Amino acid sequence: MLIPARMSEAEEQRWVTVMLDKLAAQENKRVLGDAELTERAERLSVQYFDGRARPTSVRWVTNQNTRWGSCTPSEGSIRLSHRLQGMPEYVVDYVLVHELAHLLVPGHGPRFWQLLEAYPRTERARGYLEGVVAADRLPHLPAARDE
Repeated sequence: MLIPARMSEAEEQRWVTVMLDKLAAQENKRVLGDAELTERAERLSVQYFDGRARPTSVRWVTNQNTRWGSCTPSEGSIRLSHRLQGMPEYVVDYVLVHELAHLLVPGHGPRFWQLLEAYPRTERARGYLEGVVAADRLPHLPAARDE
């Protein structure tokens, strides 16, 4: 965040708080429920796979901490990690498209990756997710205390 040099420290703190509150409110608006997630998956299937990928269920789960999503092709079920909530839409869409592609091709062979080429932001979304994983691996400094 860029802040004019003329702002006092108190004004700076107030402005940062206001902007962080606005950002948090925007992020909270973007969290989809399971029904909206299912509708989104259906739209993406039509857009990128001519509607051929037909999930029976799409839902958020809290038990996936090492994967962004998973799919059980035999059941048609797709599960997305709750850690995706609040991430940019194109990232969530990429994970949905990835899992939808598994309904058509179960493995990660050449045919699978060819299907994903239809989604124009695949590389960008993968880079974003790789950045999140890399940031999580960084040593975290203890929070500064006001004394």
